[in-house]
Amino acid sequence: MQTQQTVNANATVLLSEQAETALRNRRYVQASELYEELVTLEPEHILHYWRLGLTRLFLGEEAEAQLTWMTILAEATPAQSDEWVQSLITVLKTEASRLDANVLDPNAEEGAIADDTRLAWTVRQYIREIAPDDLDNLLHLILLSIRLKQFEGNNLLDWGIISLLESQVDLSSLDLPWLLQVTAQAIEDWFEDPLVIQFADLCLRRINNPPLIAALFLEKAQHFSRFYTVRDDALATCYLEYCLQYDPGNAAALRDLSRLYFTGGKFTEAIELSRRFYAICEGIGPQIMGIAVLISRLLRTGSYWEEAWALFSQQQTMIQQFLAEYEPHKGTPLEPAIVCGSFFNFPYFEDKPAESRSLQNKMAKVYQEDLHYQAQEYIEPFKGRYSVPKNKKDKIKIAYISSCLRQHSVGWLSRWLFNYHSHDRFEIYTYHIDQKYQEGSFTDMWFVKNADHSATFDGTPLGIAQHINEQDEIDILVDLDSITHGSTFGIMAFKPAPVQVSWLGFDATGLPAVDYFVADPYVLPDNAQDYYSEKIWRLSQTYVAVDGFEVGVPTLRREHLAIPSDAVIYLTTQQGQKLHPETIRIQFKILQEVPNSYLLIKSRADNLLLKKTFEEVAEAEGIACDRLKFLSGTANEYIHRANLQIADVVLDTFPYNGATTTLETLWMGIPIVTKAGQQFSARNSYAFMMNVGISEGIAWTDEEYIEWGVRLGKDVNLRQHVRGRLWQSRQISPLWNAKQFTLEMEKAYEQMWQLSQEGVS
Repeated sequence: MQTQQTVNANATVLLSEQAETALRNRRYVQASELYEELVTLEPEHILHYWRLGLTRLFLGEEAEAQLTWMTILAEATPAQSDEWVQSLITVLKTEASRLDANVLDPNAEEGAIADDTRLAWTVRQYIREIAPDDLDNLLHLILLSIRLKQFEGNNLLDWGIISLLESQVDLSSLDLPWLLQVTAQAIEDWFEDPLVIQFADLCLRRINNPPLIAALFLEKAQHFSRFYTVRDDALATCYLEYCLQYDPGNAAALRDLSRLYFTGGKFTEAIELSRRFYAICEGIGPQIMGIAVLISRLLRTGSYWEEAWALFSQQQTMIQQFLAEYEPHKGTPLEPAIVCGSFFNFPYFEDKPAESRSLQNKMAKVYQEDLHYQAQEYIEPFKGRYSVPKNKKDKIKIAYISSCLRQHSVGWLSRWLFNYHSHDRFEIYTYHIDQKYQEGSFTDMWFVKNADHSATFDGTPLGIAQHINEQDEIDILVDLDSITHGSTFGIMAFKPAPVQVSWLGFDATGLPAVDYFVADPYVLPDNAQDYYSEKIWRLSQTYVAVDGFEVGVPTLRREHLAIPSDAVIYLTTQQGQKLHPETIRIQFKILQEVPNSYLLIKSRADNLLLKKTFEEVAEAEGIACDRLKFLSGTANEYIHRANLQIADVVLDTFPYNGATTTLETLWMGIPIVTKAGQQFSARNSYAFMMNVGISEGIAWTDEEYIEWGVRLGKDVNLRQHVRGRLWQSRQISPLWNAKQFTLEMEKAYEQMWQLSQEGVS
């Protein structure tokens, strides 16, 4: 027979199991009642009191919970005191860890996650009161406070964390990779707080594992640097600086930080990092990418042209060498930057499309062949869809893929097409690469809300290509990035859609996987098909159209710039890499011929270096430097457009014209002087002017450029005549008729799809 003691023991075991189950399932009232019963049955068992206090805490009865714990601790003898305190801490930590695990459970419901996070935070606050020097608990508190959005840098002082780290507290019991994760998370949410940076520095000093630190911070930096927001760039910069602190020769960190420094206005530092990056590149492929990065940084200052030219010559030789020597190596794929980075710079130096595009086509073909060689087993299934006939009643699925469907030149120009697209005949998708947006944002209003389906991607090109091909079964994939974004370039190279088109971005890609490049009668010369790998699809009038631009209130005044009211104002407003020294020289020839004229220069380049470059050319050309006015940036595009009105004449650049800037100038009714060339980037302004019916200002030689600049500067009547026709063009020009343009594009898509269905390549 069982003794009464055995029966009681079995009963308490059963009650304990029931109480634990109730606690795990958040039935806190039941758990509290069960632990009260256990306390009655086993008053000497202190663990029951600790858990009873927990249930009361979870029921919001904090005073009762504290009383439960403190009453028992007060009964401890001096010999028992430390042991009982440690026992309570162990129970609280165990419960906090269980709640933490619940929070990280991918299958947990959102409400339960929020509740468990709050409870875990409350439990750990009590641990902090009992054991204020428990660093492991304090680090968990940081994470929980961040999740609850109630962390502040001052917590690091209030909780004594910084003083603990400064006192060289023993960290041997901590998991160092986890400590690093906590540090990185604190930086992510509070990188601008000096106390958080102090905390991070103290932690990192104690983690004697530079490779681990560098790898984690590089991974986080590359995640955030994708998203094109000011905060994400600043956060990525912080991570990369830590990465280089622990791994000074990290090539990816040098490359990425040089870009972020440049974006942030640290031009000299950006160039220095680019030099370091190029210096450590080994092998012809990496060296091509390294020299391209350095050239890009040099050009964007608007200075260093002599050095950039010398590097450009080396780069061309390297590319020829690469093409002659290239052999694929399984498991070592080529990076898209070998094409994207290199050929991005070409149009800024010279207008030789037959040569440059031939070279780009070869490199793009090598890249695509290597990609297919590396991932052949994944690509073969794509091809199965190319020959599947489509039911005539089905809508054609058109997807637009880009990293620039936002407040970017591509976004400003492409938005009107989405505004007018027919959803009766087409099913429209937008794919946003490495992009974050919020409801009500520019992206949301113009692209997401005007599409039938939208998706954001920051994964691998292969994974995105599989989604496009297998899940969405896209018929026509339209690329708006061209060679400006490596991921988009890689996705297009996989050929996930039967018909692939390049439009609007940055000339054509040169990829064999891209079928068509959309143009018009003007933006490419008649013989361009000779050196384009894509079929040029020429629309009948213009390859882009907008219904106009929003305009703000101007902030520029002549009196602010000390310019007389009767003076002639010329304006150039382009990025540094477009300010070719020869362009500057011929613009000064115009100033020489037009007395009482001024040149306003607005650029996102390094103003100090740019000023030095312009003043050196001015001195050589005999132009007084006080006739040059360097403008700072504006708060937004709306003010920029309003400020264009200060100009009498806008002077375009060559061999890389304006595009969006030219459209804005024409919309604001301002005469423009442009020199047209042969490459796509040297014919945008010409194409737009032809489409608004203005030939005054179109030049084909330097001499004609100077002549038009002088005529428009001296002849007020001519300027007024051009202005009047530009205002009239708003009513009649195809350039300002986005609805008609959309019909043209849709007709082109239908014809492209029909050709595909007929098996025409």
